[in-house]
Amino acid sequence: MNRAEECLICGSPLEYIDKAEWMECSICHHSMKNNVRCKNGHFVCDECHTAGIDKIIGICMTDSSSNPIEIIEKLMSLDTCHMHGPEHHVMVGASIITAYKNAGGDVDLPWALTEMVRRGKQIPGGACGNWGACGAGISTGIAVSIITRSTPLAKEAWGLSNLMTSNALANIARHGGPRCCKRDSYEAVLSAIDFIGDKLGVKLHQPNCVVCSRSAMNNQCLGSQCPFKMKTFQLPNR
Repeated sequence: MNRAEECLICGSPLEYIDKAEWMECSICHHSMKNNVRCKNGHFVCDECHTAGIDKIIGICMTDSSSNPIEIIEKLMSLDTCHMHGPEHHVMVGASIITAYKNAGGDVDLPWALTEMVRRGKQIPGGACGNWGACGAGISTGIAVSIITRSTPLAKEAWGLSNLMTSNALANIARHGGPRCCKRDSYEAVLSAIDFIGDKLGVKLHQPNCVVCSRSAMNNQCLGSQCPFKMKTFQLPNR
């Protein structure tokens, strides 16, 4: 990846349109309504954008860390992970669930990770701007719903899952836009560390600092305003 990465086909900047149009994916050639394309007209559907996402399960199944930031860093380094994209909607929750299991939490990891992939892939790319709910934040709620075996008819687990999502979204939103899938993922995971320790009684490893190493790949990086900029060596106050 390089700083010019926007469109996965040609690297051109993306543009968003108000009214969704029928577009043909430049990779699989399926047509669907969408509101984003690059300035050269390329469109890549979420299914093609997340190709290879099942690699997440293999990495998480063999990881022994109780630090979800450490785990998601490994997932972000996969060749199938781009600077931005809906793959983060799965990676956030997968790193949380894996760390929870490694910290002594009671969860059926193979089932949980498979379910995390299934549910996370349902959150479309661009949800942060189009829905008003960042997929990285929603991913934390999915993780808690899987851990607690929540359903739409649950009581306490239902509340916990929604509260987790709202906490993560509040922390993500305080920086304003434009989106950064790395920044938002870090904020989401850190929110989950605090929440799971407080509400579920399982202490995930809390990193001393989180420093982004990918800012040069993001054309819309907030620079010095990002809490995870290279020069930042302490966790942001959340």
